[in-house]
Amino acid sequence: QLQLVESGGGLVQPGESLRLSCEASGFSGFTLDYYVIGWFRQAPGKEREGVSTISATGAFTLYADSVKGRFTISRDNAKNTVYLQMSGLKPEDSATYYCAGKRSWYGTVGEDLRSSPYEWWGPGTQVTVSS
Repeated sequence: QLQLVESGGGLVQPGESLRLSCEASGFSGFTLDYYVIGWFRQAPGKEREGVSTISATGAFTLYADSVKGRFTISRDNAKNTVYLQMSGLKPEDSATYYCAGKRSWYGTVGEDLRSSPYEWWGPGTQVTVSS
């Protein structure tokens, strides 16, 4: 029902910025208006971590403590796209970043940054932060 594709990853130096995009598509007449979109990341040998998520209308956002104040999530439903602006990047931010979609918003980090409720996932984009 929902197809997601990430873009914008790359190799940057510590302190630099990147903007990731998550473009959504679906059946004829599809609209992103009804989906919560989250960003997750996974580094080699580590568990997948919830980074940020945004409610269907964009009115509410949540962030992991590790990125709060450095990352900003936003969405443009007219373009069926969700963005993750990452600033002040650190080597520990290096990972494959995934966007994912679900229908329900709970309003808590414990629930909305948990990966299992998300039904649809993109293939990921690699972010490497290194000097």
